Amino acid sequence: MKRIKKAIIPAAGLGTRFLPATKTVPKEMLTIVDAPIILYVVEEAIKAGIEDIVLVAGRGKHAIEDFFDTSYELEDRLAKDGKSHLLEKLTRIRDMANIISIRQKQALGLGHAILTAQPIVGQEPFAVLLGDEITMETKGSENVTSLLCRSFDDTGVSAVSIMKVEDSEVSKYGIADVSEIKPGFFRVNDLVEKPKVSEAPSRWALPGRYAFDSHIMTLLKDAKPSLNGEIQLTDSMRLLCREKGLNAMTFSSKRFDAGDKLGYLQANVELGLQNPELGESLKQYLLQLCSELGKG
Repeated sequence: MKRIKKAIIPAAGLGTRFLPATKTVPKEMLTIVDAPIILYVVEEAIKAGIEDIVLVAGRGKHAIEDFFDTSYELEDRLAKDGKSHLLEKLTRIRDMANIISIRQKQALGLGHAILTAQPIVGQEPFAVLLGDEITMETKGSENVTSLLCRSFDDTGVSAVSIMKVEDSEVSKYGIADVSEIKPGFFRVNDLVEKPKVSEAPSRWALPGRYAFDSHIMTLLKDAKPSLNGEIQLTDSMRLLCREKGLNAMTFSSKRFDAGDKLGYLQANVELGLQNPELGESLKQYLLQLCSELGKG
């Protein structure tokens, strides 16, 4: 059985929730502290043992490709100016993994975006990490993609991450009907894409991390457009449940929807507090701000 060494990162969305900023800047390139969102996602994949990363990009997303490419003029200037620490940061990004970009020519849904990467992935199993979701390991925890890949390597069964959400959040996610096998590990019985609260089988939501057997590509190839005329990944995952099985796992990492304004701000604060250069100053500022707000 092949181990997961490839990952797909869909990054073709228009980023309408961040307009007007995303009119010219891809949402995946918006900065969290001092690095774009997409870099945190790529780093998670690499920590999970991924070697080849397929970026599924859309029109106007050249900045993402350029970010992982060589910047001759800038690197030469940094070398000449003796700024080796900055040069090392750039070369580390460039050399961290095999970054392969492919164009999704039409915005036909997440399922279609994943299928677009099939010529590169071939018949191999693969991970999927949504390009605007950031997860941050807590002390001593394993990152989400690593958990899923290890589960697939051990069982040969596709796996997804799940998290509990409030009623007000249910309609934003795919929701899973699951049976618990052991603490934190479930069998998926069925899935519903963005249901009404009254129609949701549970409060277990899919936050955007997956590890798939290559059979999902066959299912996606045969899939028909459904919700909003798009090819929904959830529809093919439902078939996968029945034909080959699908596992689900909870996680202890913190997770931020950086494609949402509030989630983006929360990620900046949390990762800013962890930054060795800014953390203490930011902490003192937040304490002072809380004190002032309390007095008001």
